[in-house]
Amino acid sequence: MRSMEPAQPYRLTDSPWFWATLFSLMALVGIGLIAPKFDVRQRQIEGRYLGRQKAAEERARRSAGLPATDLAAEAADREAVAPRRIMPLWTLATAAGAAAAGSAVMLRREWASRR
Repeated sequence: MRSMEPAQPYRLTDSPWFWATLFSLMALVGIGLIAPKFDVRQRQIEGRYLGRQKAAEERARRSAGLPATDLAAEAADREAVAPRRIMPLWTLATAAGAAAAGSAVMLRREWASRR
């Protein structure tokens, strides 16, 4: 004969939704903390990429016998207009926020059903 043991109380930390919520919120915090350094670093990387791209275009113009463009004037124009990031950080923050919101909703539903 089996003895009837009392059911263990539901702990919030037993839910995988709790951990999904916690990790996605920590991702948002991490993104917020690294955003300033990321922007500086991303600007450098994208600047090198655009420079290499422009140099390749110039080599192609010269090999085709076309006159060279004024690189200094174009660089000044590019700096005057703040370029959009090729790889923006808000996309990652949006994904982490959506994951946090979705897992929080599921955690709330699970918590309500256990009560």
